[in-house]
Amino acid sequence: MSLFYTAVQEQKKLLGQLDTWLEKGVAYAKTKSFDPSVLLAARLAPDQYPLSRQVQVVCDHAKFTAARLAGQEAPKHPDTEQTVDELRTRIRTVQGYLDTFKAAHFDGAEARLVSLPFLEGKQIAGADYLFEMAQPNFFFHLTTVYASLRHNGVDLGKRDYIGAMTTHDGK
Repeated sequence: MSLFYTAVQEQKKLLGQLDTWLEKGVAYAKTKSFDPSVLLAARLAPDQYPLSRQVQVVCDHAKFTAARLAGQEAPKHPDTEQTVDELRTRIRTVQGYLDTFKAAHFDGAEARLVSLPFLEGKQIAGADYLFEMAQPNFFFHLTTVYASLRHNGVDLGKRDYIGAMTTHDGK
């Protein structure tokens, strides 16, 4: 199976984990009697994006990873989400988009040249894009959401981050 397809599937899985974290954030807010939308402004540092923007960026990196590696145009999302429910809908929309990709979409992805808006006049090979740009950014913003929620009291642990693992019974 294509390493590139596998990377996209891992991002899709982790978007599901992100959705679960937000659900846990809402539950936590209810137990503490505060509006869950308060969590959307959470930051670990004053110069970081708020949690709501971090979620949008995680979604963007997932859709751009798949689209760029497959040589396609990614759908546009206007970044207008203002509630936890709207962010969760965005996550599910991106997961649905990632579901449209098959392994064959990534044939030749390692050498496919990717154009990035900030590399005016330059391109980057798909393999370099995945390992030097797409994955690090996806995981950075994903981890920032996780850490922001934990910092604000949401009960999350490593298993919440990793999610279910593919196991075999040894036979």
